[in-house]
Amino acid sequence: MDQYLRVLQGAGEPLEIYTRIAAALADIATFADRVEPIAAAASALPDPDLEHLRFALVRLQVYADIHRYENIEQTQWMKYVAQVLERVIYGSLMLESESSSGE
Repeated sequence: MDQYLRVLQGAGEPLEIYTRIAAALADIATFADRVEPIAAAASALPDPDLEHLRFALVRLQVYADIHRYENIEQTQWMKYVAQVLERVIYGSLMLESESSSGE
């Protein structure tokens, strides 16, 4: 879980919501049950923290891409969780997939 928290936090200050996201990543079987509470917690964040959260989700996606061959299953889940949360909270992805950019 510490690895996930480190990636989410980056060089910034930790947000409480990162712990919820890291817990979902640590036990992916619980992710479906955690989506709504995480989204609700995000909706209560002030705008600067919402921006930090979005970049935390982007960091997870970038980290997953960089490390994808080290543990394919784990990095696929990381990217999936980050993308689902970003779509639910923000309505779209900051980083669109390569296949979408060609359309």
